[in-house]
Amino acid sequence: MASPIPNTRRAALQEALLAWYAASARDLPWRRRRTPYRVWLSEIMLQQTRVDQVIGYYRRFLRRFPSIRALAAAPSGDVLKVWEGLGYYTRARQLHAAAKKIAAEHGGRFPRELDAIRALPGIGPYTAAAIGSLAFGHHAAVVDGNVIRVLTRLFAIADDVGKPSARRAVQALADDLLPRGRAGAFNEALMELGATVCTPRAPRCDACPVRAHCAAFAAGTPTAYPRKAKKAPVPHKHVGAGVVIDARGRFLIAQRKETSMLGGMWEFPGGTREPGETNEECIARELKEELDIDVEVGARLITVPHAFSHFTMDLHAHRCRLRAGRPRAIHCAAWRWVTMAEFDQFPFGRADQHIIAFLRRQQKDAPRRR
Repeated sequence: MASPIPNTRRAALQEALLAWYAASARDLPWRRRRTPYRVWLSEIMLQQTRVDQVIGYYRRFLRRFPSIRALAAAPSGDVLKVWEGLGYYTRARQLHAAAKKIAAEHGGRFPRELDAIRALPGIGPYTAAAIGSLAFGHHAAVVDGNVIRVLTRLFAIADDVGKPSARRAVQALADDLLPRGRAGAFNEALMELGATVCTPRAPRCDACPVRAHCAAFAAGTPTAYPRKAKKAPVPHKHVGAGVVIDARGRFLIAQRKETSMLGGMWEFPGGTREPGETNEECIARELKEELDIDVEVGARLITVPHAFSHFTMDLHAHRCRLRAGRPRAIHCAAWRWVTMAEFDQFPFGRADQHIIAFLRRQQKDAPRRR
């Protein structure tokens, strides 16, 4: 499985893939005016995120932070605000931390050596290989989900790709296939093939430039690869959120701690419903624990279904009235009273953005109801 590829097959695969990529590569913004910063930003944004989702964010991010120095100097809230809606916010925080490290230790210039690239926050073996090969021409093979799918089909790798042994075998094949002097183009060709032709559920084998060399195509079983153990069911949670409104019509929002999930983001305060609790009981308890306030929990405003990578949830937002206490940041980083217009100054997760959109629709429709 991990044995060297015969020279004739290797050369044929390299030639076919590189020719196909030269003729068929998508015109993507990070493939123009390629610089280490642009390569790095695109690779971080593309982690677990589709290309069509990333393009707009990538352009906006570069307009707001056109250089590593500009990113390093920015407040963390500004970085999260530009990232707002793209998800996996740890990426944004690590990108910001890495920019600060580059500014402090490398004079604002992205480091060239692979060891120095790997030492940056948020950069693992795959990302280091991608940046190294694409930005600096290093001879380093990338192995992401697309590459795993292509290579397990080409070589009919039957092992569970969740196992380290199978991952090592795929990496060995990727290393063996990599052509000297053309690592970046070949890495992109493999990833592009997986993204556009050798897709998970309906591979377009008729359009594949290497189908003549593909063991899975020859056997008529491309979708049998890659082999993966069945995943455990994803847990589902019910979460309560309190939309607390004061006498001046302002809304109470809280900032999540940096060490928590969605760290640094703002939200309508609340938390996970415990067994046997109602939404109302959950929200009252959570706001007391988080902000040391007593609230009267009123009508449900909206329920927002949302999916994270490791669980799904229903976020139940209820209108609340402050009965007693002054907010204190106990289990949150900070709190604010804000107007509807001021929501745009703070970064919110996607689920809370749905609550904000609902509140704005309510406000817009209010005059018509009178």
